[in-house]
Amino acid sequence: MPADLNPAGDVFGGWIMSMVDIAGAVLATRRMRAGVATVAVDSFTFKQPVSVGDKLSFYAEIADVGDSTVSVDVEVFAQRNPENPFVVKVTEAKLTYTTVGAFRAGAAVDAA
Repeated sequence: MPADLNPAGDVFGGWIMSMVDIAGAVLATRRMRAGVATVAVDSFTFKQPVSVGDKLSFYAEIADVGDSTVSVDVEVFAQRNPENPFVVKVTEAKLTYTTVGAFRAGAAVDAA
C-alpha cells in the first residue's frame, strides 16, 4: 500500500520491522508457552531494499532462553523477478522477548 512505501518507493523499513517483531513473537510465545512482549531489539540490519512486488519469507530461530526471556534471530528473504525468480536476504535481526506476566509485574528481566 502507498502508506507502506518510503519516499524512494521501497517498502518502509518500519513495516518490515513490525513484521519481524511478529515473526519473532510467534516463536517466542510458542517456546515460553505464555504471552510475550518485546523488551529489546538487540540488532537489526537492512541488507537490501524491499521492492513493491517482492514476496517476503520470515524465518525465526531461538537463539537463547532465560528464565523469563527468550532471544530470537529472524531472517527475511525476498523472492524477486517473477519471470526469472531469485531469492536474496534482505534483513536480519535479533530480538529479546519476556513473558508478559514478568514484564507487567515489574520483575527484573534476565539477560537471555
